[in-house]
Amino acid sequence: MYKKILLAADGSENSLRAAEEAVKIASLDKQCVIEIVYIVNFTKSRSEVLHAQGKEELELSRRKKLESVEKLLKSHEQSYRINIMHGEPGPTIVEYTNKEQFDLVVIGSRGLNSLQEMVLGSVSHKVVKRANCPVLIVK
Repeated sequence: MYKKILLAADGSENSLRAAEEAVKIASLDKQCVIEIVYIVNFTKSRSEVLHAQGKEELELSRRKKLESVEKLLKSHEQSYRINIMHGEPGPTIVEYTNKEQFDLVVIGSRGLNSLQEMVLGSVSHKVVKRANCPVLIVK
């Protein structure tokens, strides 16, 4: 069974649905730990820093985005950790996943159509292509 699950979350409805699936899988083994990874994108972080009153407020606003996911995990008495990282989401998730040897990655789908995905590339698509473990994309 899976002992170490990485849950990529950004505070969206898609990441909450992904969290629900991660909890279902993790509930099969009491020793399973979910690590919630929130990636602060460099392009967006500049704007956040400019509008924040200070470092504490900035950290609080980032943690607040994960509040619904955290609440879900607590309600199911699921062991978890939160890791806030900086970088480009796709490559950062892949690098961390492979380095820390996770058993499974659970990530939400943004629902890009095939043309958008081909032109833009989605985070979930990048993770699926490059992660060294199974990846569950939740619609």
